[in-house]
Amino acid sequence: MSDSTSSGPMLAADGTPLKTSLSRALRRQKIRALALIAPLLLFVVITFIIPIATMLFRSVENQIVSNTMPEATIALEAWDESSGEAPGEDVFQALFFDLFRAAEAKEHTKLGTRLNYEQTGTSSLFRTTGRNLDDVGELWQDPIEDIAPALKDGETWYAMMSGTGGNALFDERRALWTQMVPGEFVGEVGLTLSGEVAEMLPLTAAAYADWAIFEALEEERDVATRDPWEAVYAALGLDLRNPEVVDAVNAYTGPRAQDLQLVAANLDQLPDVMFRDAFAELDEDWLDPEVWQTIKIYSPDYTSGYFLNSIDMEKGVDGAQMRPENQQLYIKLFIRTLWMSLLITGSCIVLGYPVAWLLANLPLRSANVLMILVLLPFWTSLLVRTSAWKVLLQQQGVINEILVWLGFVDDANRLILMNNATGTVIAMTHILLPFMILPLYSVMKTVPPTYLRAAKSLGATNWTAFWRVYFPQSVPGIGAGSILVFILSIGYYITPEIVGGTSGVFISNRIAYHISSSLNWGLAAALGTILLSVVLVLYWCYDRIVGIDNVKLGG
Repeated sequence: MSDSTSSGPMLAADGTPLKTSLSRALRRQKIRALALIAPLLLFVVITFIIPIATMLFRSVENQIVSNTMPEATIALEAWDESSGEAPGEDVFQALFFDLFRAAEAKEHTKLGTRLNYEQTGTSSLFRTTGRNLDDVGELWQDPIEDIAPALKDGETWYAMMSGTGGNALFDERRALWTQMVPGEFVGEVGLTLSGEVAEMLPLTAAAYADWAIFEALEEERDVATRDPWEAVYAALGLDLRNPEVVDAVNAYTGPRAQDLQLVAANLDQLPDVMFRDAFAELDEDWLDPEVWQTIKIYSPDYTSGYFLNSIDMEKGVDGAQMRPENQQLYIKLFIRTLWMSLLITGSCIVLGYPVAWLLANLPLRSANVLMILVLLPFWTSLLVRTSAWKVLLQQQGVINEILVWLGFVDDANRLILMNNATGTVIAMTHILLPFMILPLYSVMKTVPPTYLRAAKSLGATNWTAFWRVYFPQSVPGIGAGSILVFILSIGYYITPEIVGGTSGVFISNRIAYHISSSLNWGLAAALGTILLSVVLVLYWCYDRIVGIDNVKLGG
């Protein structure tokens, strides 16, 4: 049939072409269907996809170093990490102002924790240094205030730094704050920076702007009356080390010019301190080139370091390298997890197949009673079931006591079934067995018993009838149960944690540890990503060899 006639296209009741009317109707149906599932789709995206994607992003995200130490990381780019020496004065000078700002915002400890994942001891280094940076700034503050007492007063500083034309520098410093602590530094500061002073005293203006932004927006104080940080005095002392700056100060006629000129006239009273030496005095580890190598290696915004750590490697000066043998852990855990998951899956098949066959071939009344026993573990807490196995498997537990009473085991040689791989396999097989029985049972119920009778009537033995006729039809149930049990077992962590000891834990236990205890979410995300990738690869291999279309849950 055609949608047109000799006189023109076939029309619908409303006069529109029939083809157009049908297209509109189908489009409306699709829109209604989409509207019905939209709330569920949105719920899944918000509560499932976005959190997982965010967590996986943490496996490569590494912006904390560059956000917390922006100027030091830039200065560090020119340092040769293979030199065997700590970087020069310019890096330590940038580190002082970056770390001073971070310490005031309590962000330096987070940075130390991040770097401590790569080099032990870095966390305490940043923490103790952050507490003592005021002492370094006071090396300049005390003599400057002695030379020009007016600079003790915050109103003097405010009058000197206020003006017009310094918005660019002010916006730049605000961006650094926002970069380090997103969403915190929004609003009016109550200061318009002088462009003339900013050009004449660049370090001082930057340090004062940092202080004013933090003081006004975080501490909610009036910057016009508050005394600035010790870092501002240090910045002034550094600016005045430049002869060109001294000449500009002597020619300056703006507010509080006499105070600046007074300091410039007494430079011999200012300390000749090098930041490199000051940091070394705070902690000699700052002169350790390995500390700076770690900082430089992990200064980019994105890193492969978490994934390298997940396979017992690390980023070094010359690129990726294997960790020392006594620190290699994760590859062994991955192999153990895969092997034991396959072993648990196999044991569930061996134990679950006869039970499922019995359920499928018993009269309905008896099968329902036995099915209740299969489902009974689901009504008991996982923690309770695992703890029960701990009672049963220990050397003074029920199983060993029975074996000793029966004479199978000597009292002095009781079996060690706890805190090892054996305990994990036994407990997890019991816990996951119903997930194997149920798919097998649902498939076996669809196999007509007449097939076996027909095979026997043609001369087949019981075994031949089972193996050649019944078993092939139950293979889809084995596939469904195996996938279910394997995926569940590969991600289990409660049972291995309780009964596995040191030789029976899975990689999931380390993931849980890094999420809840060490708070190394980046490494946990990398381990989870690798585990997910391994499962997908195995799923693909299963599909290529067996065919996922052959997996059935009955019907």
